[in-house]
Amino acid sequence: MSKTKVAVIGLGAAGMMAAYSLLESEDCEVLAFERNKNIGAKVLISGGGRCNVTTYQENIPQILKNYPRGAKFLRFAMHELPPLKVMQFFEKNGVKLKHESDLRVFPESDDGSEIVNVFERKFKKSGAKINFLNAISDIEKINGKFILTNQKNEKFEADKVIITTGGQAYRHTGSKGDGYFLAEKLGHSITDLGPSLNSFVVKDNWSKELSGVSHIEVNFKGILKDGKKLEFKGPMIWTHRGLSGPAVFAVSAMMAFERFDKLNSKEIYLDLIPSINHDELNSKLETYFKANPKKSLLNGFKEFAPRSVLLKLATELELDMSKIIAETSKKKIAKLINLLKHLPIELVGRAAGDEFVTAGGIKLSEVNKKTMESKICNGLFFAGEILDVDGFTGGYNLQASWATGYIAGNSASKNE
Repeated sequence: MSKTKVAVIGLGAAGMMAAYSLLESEDCEVLAFERNKNIGAKVLISGGGRCNVTTYQENIPQILKNYPRGAKFLRFAMHELPPLKVMQFFEKNGVKLKHESDLRVFPESDDGSEIVNVFERKFKKSGAKINFLNAISDIEKINGKFILTNQKNEKFEADKVIITTGGQAYRHTGSKGDGYFLAEKLGHSITDLGPSLNSFVVKDNWSKELSGVSHIEVNFKGILKDGKKLEFKGPMIWTHRGLSGPAVFAVSAMMAFERFDKLNSKEIYLDLIPSINHDELNSKLETYFKANPKKSLLNGFKEFAPRSVLLKLATELELDMSKIIAETSKKKIAKLINLLKHLPIELVGRAAGDEFVTAGGIKLSEVNKKTMESKICNGLFFAGEILDVDGFTGGYNLQASWATGYIAGNSASKNE
């Protein structure tokens, strides 16, 4: 009996895992297409080259809370290939892993090429046919067969197809969004697309003077264009352009479809001391002020926020933090407290080059979440970032790619 020929378009994380799963079956012939000269281009640069393989979390409901889009869709795949099994997969293939205090998992060597090498060895050993520097520009289904056309107008035939071309983030790695066109050719719908996991550019010049100053925890609040409330708490760092850090990346994911620029800014609010509410902060400071009227104002505030932040906000209020408490205006002290708890920030852009993930993609209602097969076109499968699925930083996006790629490969390998 002849083998089922399965084409895999795109060999990023999802495509590599899909192809690996297909090669575990003796009934499949794999025909892979990659527009780059090597596989795993985006995997190699993830985590600053260290490759944040997955998360060390085990509780799947908790893991799924880290996906602003696609959490319900991912539930089955996440049970089939949870983070623990992802770690076991790579360790079984010779990659020693470690986890850090923030639950991110990396190769012990801090070298992302070890992850990609797992797939390179498998493809070489199995004799899989990989067409490098070969982007598929068109696709048709004729008489039950998929006809793929590349940019040189060469044609290839396959019984089944798995599209794993990623989104539009990191365009220099080959993520150009051409998979959306191929999906639409076969009847699929694409949601709105937006950038996610980026830093923010802010309007206020004073904030740029805080570049490099970090906060262990900041609470972000705002209102999205659909009227929903935005709120997220986590670490933040001021940059020469505005705001960055894990909490900012998460907020940018939640704001992926918000539009703002220099002419039309978007206002959000920062609570720089989220561990204590406004009244409690006010009460603590009043107690300190009464007991220490001869101390400087800075002494009273310094346990609550970084010194440089306090001085910069005070300067904006024309408040001298070196003056003794007894000689300081209570109204100005109240204004400083209000800024620390409700600091307005105008966003005017997203930092160029910091987009790790594309929010949006193929409508999930058109894909079977247990097989990753299209509900519109039999024999067509999807995996990875091309789907309307994206997560926060911390290994969640690669975890989703491994899991959906694994499901797609296993499903496509079955002769049904």
